[in-house]
Amino acid sequence: MRIDRIELFHVAMPLISPWRTAYGEDADVHSVLCRMSCGSVSAWGESSPLAAPCYSPEWGGGVFAAVDRWMAPQLLGKEIESGRQLQESLGMFKGNPFAKAVLDTAWWSLQSQLTGAPLHQLLGAQRDRVPVGADFGVLDSVDELLSCVDIAVQERYPRIKLKFRPGWDLPMLQAVRDRQPTHPIHIDCNSGYRLADLDLFRAVDELSLEMIEQPLGYDDVLDHSQLQSAIETPVCLDESIISVDRARKALHVGACQYINIKPGRVGGLTPALDIHELCRDAKLPCWVGGMLESATGASICAALAMLDQFTYPADIFPSSRFYRQDLSDEPLTLCLDDDQVPSVSAPTTIPEPNLNRLGQLSIQKSVHK
Repeated sequence: MRIDRIELFHVAMPLISPWRTAYGEDADVHSVLCRMSCGSVSAWGESSPLAAPCYSPEWGGGVFAAVDRWMAPQLLGKEIESGRQLQESLGMFKGNPFAKAVLDTAWWSLQSQLTGAPLHQLLGAQRDRVPVGADFGVLDSVDELLSCVDIAVQERYPRIKLKFRPGWDLPMLQAVRDRQPTHPIHIDCNSGYRLADLDLFRAVDELSLEMIEQPLGYDDVLDHSQLQSAIETPVCLDESIISVDRARKALHVGACQYINIKPGRVGGLTPALDIHELCRDAKLPCWVGGMLESATGASICAALAMLDQFTYPADIFPSSRFYRQDLSDEPLTLCLDDDQVPSVSAPTTIPEPNLNRLGQLSIQKSVHK
């Protein structure tokens, strides 16, 4: 396909309530959306690096600037026939995976439009529905959290994920485990700890968790390898996995037993597919995470999650979980599978944002043609 037009939008989407983690608090989600066109056909991609460089070194304003100033002009007017060719065209730009993901996800959505194939099938998936988990950030009290967890268990969510940070860690986790002694639970530390906290993780080891997600530094694999060798609970890497090469090195040193794959964090769907294949070859389970994207980006994550090596329930949420009104008029919703487990279906098309709402929430925008 020939890339004839690229439109970029940096938006701030207000959340129903702040999302609190070990790296801070977000009252709104900063996302960059791209409408990519080939002739009269267009489609959308999205990458949500958040407002500040706290989850990763990238941030909404910086991602917009990198794509607008450097990456979009590099693709405009070119014939791009594959995701790999797109990544090679952007290869001169070091790092910046969230920025590259803006264009990569838009290309895949556009390819889906041009071929008439649903995105999950284009990616090679055979399934059209997968289970999802329930996630809880840092709340105002443990009692509030326990009530939320009780409801999630009653609603048959197959696993619970708890944000875990200093001041909201072992006592909170022990209270949840006491309330739910057998339900699958894992914690997400968002890089909030170091190897000096080994005694804490040995205590966590006694609580029979599914995994400990990203306990140590955001760019580390070696310390995670040492931690994994010292505890029984599987370590999952999230922030550390920013590329196929980083995933390969993490597997080589035994840094983890799970990998969370987020299209934005790894540079788009193209590298996400490669990491999925790397995990399959290593017989390492993986799962799809999210960055509180709008229905556009979340639907792209849902399409990816249909691939067969994604065996752990995904972090994909209904739009109503975080937004009073999604950016799209087609909010993401969940369904129940045959066992009444909350699940997400593969999207037939990637929903477009409402253009009026997009304009109202845009901080900056640009057009390349």
